[in-house]
Amino acid sequence: MSLRDFITKQFIDVIEWVEPEEGILAYRYPMQDREIQNGGKLTVRDSQAAVFVNEGKVADTFGPGLYTLNTQTLPILTYLKNWDKAFKSPFKSDVYFFSTRIQTDQHWGTQNPISIRDKEFGAIRLRGFGIYSYHLSDAKSFYSKISGTRDTYRVPDLEGQLRNTIVAKMTDAFAASQVPFLDMAANQGALAEKISEALKPSFTDYGLTLDSFVVENLSLPDELQKVLDQRISMNVLGDMGKFTQYQVAQSIPIAAGNEGGGAVGMGAGLGAGVAMGQAMMDAVKKATSAPAGGAAPAAGAPAAETKFCGECGKPIPRSAKFCPECGKPQT
Repeated sequence: MSLRDFITKQFIDVIEWVEPEEGILAYRYPMQDREIQNGGKLTVRDSQAAVFVNEGKVADTFGPGLYTLNTQTLPILTYLKNWDKAFKSPFKSDVYFFSTRIQTDQHWGTQNPISIRDKEFGAIRLRGFGIYSYHLSDAKSFYSKISGTRDTYRVPDLEGQLRNTIVAKMTDAFAASQVPFLDMAANQGALAEKISEALKPSFTDYGLTLDSFVVENLSLPDELQKVLDQRISMNVLGDMGKFTQYQVAQSIPIAAGNEGGGAVGMGAGLGAGVAMGQAMMDAVKKATSAPAGGAAPAAGAPAAETKFCGECGKPIPRSAKFCPECGKPQT
């Protein structure tokens, strides 16, 4: 190199990086064939780390602080270069900055329902979603395994990998827990802690630290949710026979207050109810056709104690005010 070339050659005296926007994890400092001046300054701000890479190998890592670049601050790089004269000449090295801030409000979710074996319902398909946060804690490991020589590496570039890792660990946690779905849904905090513990080693392997993990919702696909809702409704109702009798008793005053077609329609509607069919008929007979002594008329009673319904023609007790077959009021 001629003296003129040496004089016109550019040297870097100050190396620093100010994050221009959110979501950047790694940034390569633009060198453009410039050399770093011996005794130059390196500024690493809070929530940052810097890595010097020489010939594809990580030489030195720096945390927050102001550094003067010399033999004392770059011992490994000095050793790799094997410099004479105690490292007094400019040198070349790739410099990468890393953001160590906590990346908050990261979303995870099951793109498709995952199949698990439930202790209570058998095999079911489950969906879930929530949020998590993490930060870059090992710049050397992250550079070696994730970001590499890219000029810029952003949070979205890593999102798919982390989401798939979360879903895989969540499936393993469900399979190992042997906890019924209803109990898992009611204890989402404890479930999140269990999944978080399973995830931390994977994050550490990438040079990351998992700071928080939240399960916001666990649900079943729509068709399974309908079945679960029906089961819950049955449990809430309890004794279906008593519930049916109560419904019939509530309908009698309404039917009595309607005349003509309204009462006929009410009776026909009651008679057509699938869930209340036979139980309704028994309740109506007890409420309307029982004699004063409390005993129901025996089968084969004399004709003098029966009459025929003017609507459907069925024989009914003479004292009945409503037909137990069609519900029409009797005169």
